[in-house]
Amino acid sequence: MSRFFSEKYRLLVPYVPGEQPQDRNYVKLNTNESPFPPSPFAQNFARRAAGDLQLYSDPDCKALKSLASEKFGFPEDQIIFTNSSDELLNFAFMAFCDGKTPAAFPDVTYGFYPVFSKLCGVDYTEIPLKNDFTINVNDYVGIKKTIFIANPNAPTGLSLPLSEIEKIVSSNRDNVVVIDEAYVDYGTESAIKLVNKYDNLLVCRTFSKSRSLAGARLGFGFACKELISDLETIRYSTNPYNVNRMTMAAGIGALYDEEYFENNCKEIIKTREYTKKELERLGFFVTDSAANFLFASHDKIGGKELYLKLKEKGILIRHFDLPRIENFNRITVGAKEDMAFLIKTLEEIL
Repeated sequence: MSRFFSEKYRLLVPYVPGEQPQDRNYVKLNTNESPFPPSPFAQNFARRAAGDLQLYSDPDCKALKSLASEKFGFPEDQIIFTNSSDELLNFAFMAFCDGKTPAAFPDVTYGFYPVFSKLCGVDYTEIPLKNDFTINVNDYVGIKKTIFIANPNAPTGLSLPLSEIEKIVSSNRDNVVVIDEAYVDYGTESAIKLVNKYDNLLVCRTFSKSRSLAGARLGFGFACKELISDLETIRYSTNPYNVNRMTMAAGIGALYDEEYFENNCKEIIKTREYTKKELERLGFFVTDSAANFLFASHDKIGGKELYLKLKEKGILIRHFDLPRIENFNRITVGAKEDMAFLIKTLEEIL
């Protein structure tokens, strides 16, 4: 780092995204991208929008909000769109955490939460998952902190039922509870059903996974209008043109094509269950994932060793060096043929 770097960031350890190597063609099962291209509607709308890139995008995302309002049943002042759900999460840390209100989240979860905490200069508590990697809901009851929970959780893939989410939200009425639903479309009940019941709930969603727009960077969230107003204040104070024209158009196209979205989700769930059974046949322990990835370990080969052996053979998966999960790997559910190749390669390695 340079001698000019601010003291407040000198100890900041940045988030490490999934690797994107360019040295060869890989079967990419490491960053939870969809194996399906964007909807034809999304592609066509984005192409048309490219012709107006000399103009700023609509800072209010009016057309996108209007369609989302229709699709999800919320008024427009209860919806926010951002440049990825990561940006929305960052806004939430900025808006709802400070010196008096620390953050809290599981010790094994999305790696951006501690990074955002440090970036915003707020204290945080990492609450240990149980030995089976599930969340103990009672650990979050009335804790007087801003709570961040990924549901389903990453990288474990495990989800909480809506009743347990409500228990956390209802017991922390004086603090915001953020439910990060990046993977909710693969079999988990969404907490948006609780938004109009609780004014302290923010639900974050993304177009990156189930709507095949990871490269477009589009996130959105639902909350009461007062929380959305808080987040809009942060957004307008950083970058009001945060969603570009092509991304906005792609988002509209993706929302229009509900059949394409639903069919892709069903296919990924089907492939996930096939892959889980095949991994278990090979002796892997696999969590009961409700996401578009699997979390697996094997008692005859270490997590890092397996990750490296697969990489040598042209398959990328995600390994984490955290002590509690160092023997596990996160495996994205790709196309059926990719998963079949994975299983065949694992048979050879084992």
